[in-house]
Amino acid sequence: MMNVQATEVPEFSALGERLSTAYFYDCHSVELPPDSRSPLELYLSFVSQTPRWIDLLMTVRNKIVARLGLKDMGPLSGIDLRKPSSSYRIGDQAGIFKILELHEREVILGETDKHLDVRISVTKQDMPDCTVASVSTVVHVHNVMGRLYMLFVIPAHRIIAPATVSRLTPQSN
Repeated sequence: MMNVQATEVPEFSALGERLSTAYFYDCHSVELPPDSRSPLELYLSFVSQTPRWIDLLMTVRNKIVARLGLKDMGPLSGIDLRKPSSSYRIGDQAGIFKILELHEREVILGETDKHLDVRISVTKQDMPDCTVASVSTVVHVHNVMGRLYMLFVIPAHRIIAPATVSRLTPQSN
């Protein structure tokens, strides 16, 4: 597993303009050997390797929130491994999030409901001797239910996000 660091959201991220009004945001970065994968391929890689305990937590979450009228999002690792990354388009579901923007150095995914908006960014910065992959999360809440939900999500997210990003493995040749 790779060494994940809490970092600032990259300056070039399309999420930058959303930070000043966010209820919550964070970013986790990892250095990889030089890597030719796109940001979407990086996202698909680490999400498909989500630790089992995180998917179990998602199952519990889904059962609880279904009773409150919130969406059952399925498991975090719920990626169709047979679908090539090149066939994903804006608007497609990629696991629990929908692809909202595709750029050369960044993919933005997210989900919106009546209680909150979640945006996930995966950025890629190629350096002379490594590739830095950063995963940022930005949440805007719309009401009391969104704030209540986040009371439980933030502590879990602080464990889940780095554990998931740490699963990003170097590109196989």
